Amino acid sequence: MNNNRFSVSLHILTLLATAGDELLSSEYIAGSININPVLVRKELSNLRKHGMIETREGKAGGSILAKPAKQILLSDVYTAVRQVPLLGQNKNEPNPSCPVGKQINKHLDDLYTDVEKTLMQKLGKTSLFDFVKQFK
Repeated sequence: MNNNRFSVSLHILTLLATAGDELLSSEYIAGSININPVLVRKELSNLRKHGMIETREGKAGGSILAKPAKQILLSDVYTAVRQVPLLGQNKNEPNPSCPVGKQINKHLDDLYTDVEKTLMQKLGKTSLFDFVKQFK
């Protein structure tokens, strides 16, 4: 199963969207999420690499959205942080002599692909702007 990177990244993007043109520091963001600023900076770097945010260094620096919240889909966020398939991977090599064992991994892979496709379709219909509207 995936770790919490999606929720952390979405929290960051939501804060930046609500801040408008104000630059937010990694310390401020970390305080909202209640995690170490180093972890926030790691996610900020990833979000910057995927073109969702811009960062400015220095005392008056911070982060800001790189594009309007309407142009950032939650599927983009998920893709940016995805490390393993949603339901994980079967690392077990079942018994090839067993009628179930010899087929199980293919059927699990097909199931996992379908589930992730459904998730991406749902996330692809929701923009950061849509998500942020819940906080007003």
